[in-house]
Amino acid sequence: MDTRTSQITLRIERIRDALRAGGAEAALILSADPHLSEYLPERWQGRQWGSGFTGSMATLVVTLDRAALFADSRYWSQAEAELAGTGIELQKIPTGAATHYIEWIAAQLKPGQTLAVDGQVLSLSLAGALRAAMDQAGIALRTDLDVLDAAWDGRPGLPGAAVYEHLPPQAAVSRADKLAHVRAAMARAGASHHFISTVDDVAWLLNLRGADVDYNPVFLAHVLMDAKQAATLFVAAGKLPAELVARLKADDVEVADYLQAPVALAALPADAVLLLDPRRVTLGLREAVPAAARVIEQINPSTLAKSRKTRAEAGFVREAMVQDGVAMCEFYAWFEAAMLRGEPISELTIDEHLSGARARRPGFIGLSFPVIAGFNANGAMPHYRATQDSFAEIKGDGLLLIDSGGQYLGGTTDITRVWPIGTVSAAQKRDYTLVLKGMINLSTAVFPRGTLSPMLDSLARLPLWQHGLDYGHGTGHGVGYFMNVHEGPQSISKAVPEAAMAMEAGMITSNEPGLYRPGQWGVRIENLVLNVPFITEEKNQFGEMLAFETLTLCPIDTRCIDQGLMRADETKWLDDYHATVRAALAPHLSGAALDWLNERTEPLVKG
Repeated sequence: MDTRTSQITLRIERIRDALRAGGAEAALILSADPHLSEYLPERWQGRQWGSGFTGSMATLVVTLDRAALFADSRYWSQAEAELAGTGIELQKIPTGAATHYIEWIAAQLKPGQTLAVDGQVLSLSLAGALRAAMDQAGIALRTDLDVLDAAWDGRPGLPGAAVYEHLPPQAAVSRADKLAHVRAAMARAGASHHFISTVDDVAWLLNLRGADVDYNPVFLAHVLMDAKQAATLFVAAGKLPAELVARLKADDVEVADYLQAPVALAALPADAVLLLDPRRVTLGLREAVPAAARVIEQINPSTLAKSRKTRAEAGFVREAMVQDGVAMCEFYAWFEAAMLRGEPISELTIDEHLSGARARRPGFIGLSFPVIAGFNANGAMPHYRATQDSFAEIKGDGLLLIDSGGQYLGGTTDITRVWPIGTVSAAQKRDYTLVLKGMINLSTAVFPRGTLSPMLDSLARLPLWQHGLDYGHGTGHGVGYFMNVHEGPQSISKAVPEAAMAMEAGMITSNEPGLYRPGQWGVRIENLVLNVPFITEEKNQFGEMLAFETLTLCPIDTRCIDQGLMRADETKWLDDYHATVRAALAPHLSGAALDWLNERTEPLVKG
């Protein structure tokens, strides 16, 4: 047993010791924090600490004699490698939202036994499903026992990065206007108060940004607001400079200590009508609300509002896409030249140089997620990341997949491209072309306003389905505005459609079908697209239509295409896209980067 696996085994035993001390037989350890964030501050990375699995999404269950990690297909290869030798079983689930662990727990425990889960990181919606299943199985549920506190020596504290203001012109809508918008939604719902816990909603609402979570410019905070003009921001002391506190106060936003949020909820008047989003508030915070207060459960108004970028915001996003495209061209020009010179290049080298190219662009703040550079078999793991201990050299023949993105003052980017290294096989070209056809199919979609986003998913999968192929992840996620790279409520995926997923003008979504051959290669091609009105010749009874404007500006490699699989209209779309990319980026490039752009945007159909 190596040092790493023995360390994980020791941690699992410490969790079991904490269970015994607390009188429980199992612990449910979620990938969650008190704000239900996707990317977690170090203090709440207990699932990673306890299992050694470094993927961004999974669930760990520890009983007194078994331990299991539940992960979806994006992470199966990675999880199998990272769990090897630890004694933790991998339970393969169909999607990241699947709750198969609930049934597994019910099967493992006997009636009368106890399951412990930290109620401070358990969403209100999940708590209901979990409690119902445990009640049916006769299993007690304890939500006041955080086994990590007892098991995790040296557990990190709260992050302390400073909070700063997102200023005009990029902050195109004022704080006062955003607060007024949310209050109008509160009035329509009949709410006297509204509690917001998701960090991206808080940051959007108050035009603030921070650095408490890697890659996402957010900070740990809650907001409690009334229907008139008062609002309170609960944030750790010392994170806001005095002048920012004063500017917030001018907009009737008071600042209080982070730990006072549940106290403020408990102090709500008996006649309060509190608007809460059950998917975005934890059980622990809900339990602080007085029993006499009435609670309205519905999606945060801010979640819907921030998903719909204004015309001004869309303009700044287009500018950010130009800067990002310039960085990509400069990087790929260097990369191809270095490969021709025979310089040693690895997946780590790619991360270093691509991140450096972005860092030189104006308005750049940081990466929007870790660079994914996967050569051949590594590219078959959708969330792979090279490390100093495990990475591939870029040599020989095959496909190189690079998924990366940046945070700019005027927008968030996310792009995936695949590049040929040496000789590319016919099978690799076929896979690449089918994925490209799916991406083009979705790019050209026209659909009625209000279409539920999961309904569009099959458009990207159809060319793959026609060959008996598929991929395990969603096709598209919402993207924030100098905010989280993964944002709701829209999701182009196999998710069960919900009313909040209705497509509206101004939404930015990724378009990223893929195909993965475990142990061989992976293909994913990704652009970001903006919902825009589709202008028809005449208005009719069928209502307003929307289409996608492609925002991402970077060539899509044509050397990997099997042109025999491409229709004429697909080839025209690609040639038109490359003409747009060249026109947008060429004025900002010179020398080798400009030469690379011109070569990679040559049309497939000449003349």
